[in-house]
Amino acid sequence: MVEDVESKVKTAKKAAIGLASVSSDVKDLALENMALALDKQRRLILEANAADILDAQELCEKGELSRALVDRLKVDDNKINGMITGIRDVIKLDDPVGRTLQALELDRGLNLYQVSWPIGLIGVIFESRPDVVPQIMSLCLKSGNSTIFKGGSESMRSNRVIFDVLVGAVEEIKGIPEGAFQLMETREEVMDILKMDNYIDLLIPRGSNAFVKFIQDNTRITVLGHADGICHAYVDNMADLTKAYDVCFDSKVQYPAVCNAIETLLVHQDIAGIFLPEMAQRYLDAGVELRCDERSHEIVKGIKALKAVFRATEDDWRTEYNDLILSVKVVDSIDDAIDHINNYGSHHTDSIVTENATSRKLFVNLVESSSVMVNASTRFADGFRYGKGAEVGISTNKIHARGPVGLEGLVIYKYVLIGNGDVVADYVGPNAKEFTHKKLDVEYMDVTS
Repeated sequence: MVEDVESKVKTAKKAAIGLASVSSDVKDLALENMALALDKQRRLILEANAADILDAQELCEKGELSRALVDRLKVDDNKINGMITGIRDVIKLDDPVGRTLQALELDRGLNLYQVSWPIGLIGVIFESRPDVVPQIMSLCLKSGNSTIFKGGSESMRSNRVIFDVLVGAVEEIKGIPEGAFQLMETREEVMDILKMDNYIDLLIPRGSNAFVKFIQDNTRITVLGHADGICHAYVDNMADLTKAYDVCFDSKVQYPAVCNAIETLLVHQDIAGIFLPEMAQRYLDAGVELRCDERSHEIVKGIKALKAVFRATEDDWRTEYNDLILSVKVVDSIDDAIDHINNYGSHHTDSIVTENATSRKLFVNLVESSSVMVNASTRFADGFRYGKGAEVGISTNKIHARGPVGLEGLVIYKYVLIGNGDVVADYVGPNAKEFTHKKLDVEYMDVTS
């Protein structure tokens, strides 16, 4: 087993070297072929997914799989259309590889270039959501990175069919190294992958907070991602309530089983009595269960459907529900709201609804999250909606990539120094030459020409 996994990883690692220098035209041709193949093989994909869904529903009924994972697993024609659109959006994006980020003259005829370059071999470990495969494969192909995929057993058939369709399309294009993309399918392979820090350059986990935390705690490989999606909406005392109703409703109800849906609603005490009764009724009508602090509970206790309103506990402020459940709290001030978010949140995505410029500035500057929204739903925190074509994940880490991570987060850089027989010995000693360290005004150039 370990030998088989290591063989696949070594193959992908070797292919990464060649993939890094594949031209933009060839990569875009392969991407278009991927989109065409998905469209052509719809029936095959839907049949495989239907079998996965059937098994997943049985597990859900037994309490062995969450409803959120079952919902994320489903693939239909609209989901396939989204996969195709995402791939074609990636085609439209500029190639991030080989760009000169900075250029510096060290001395006359001795120039140093900082050039964007692929990370290398990326491992993607994910639960449910078969659409992760085309999203990440398209971004990794465009950015010149080889990729190892390991999906959950609940989506094994869907993952295998989609992967085979995409790889078959890629390998039809001359110039793409064979073996750049690999699929792992057994649970044991996860632990094998986590130990391969000598081959794998970056891990991207996609799944529940417990799943991501497990990955982070059991590998020496750099991990890009987030363990929790505890997002907030704060309604300021200077909010336009019409906007607040819409933003807060969308942030929770539009799709509750995802990491950028809010888990806590914070409301300024000055407008809580006006805002909360109507907002709570809208939530309850949509099937949302409310977990209220003492002050918010006092305000909404007269609403009909009170059976879906409960008292919040300390644990609720730290819980990612991924469901139609929302904790609610009345705060004394915007400072209290910011403190609550920074203390209990996961630094993922948080929103303020306000018409006050001072409040807006304070919230944007002091909330330590990878995405901060003003008068807009937290559900906008998404690679596709951010114009990245798709995303490999959302990072709350303070590393080279943060927030929804697209192509720019899949490249790092290398330094290229071009000289003419230059030696360090000339720059030391009593007659040492001096460095000019002159910044060159260069946006892009082929440093090898």
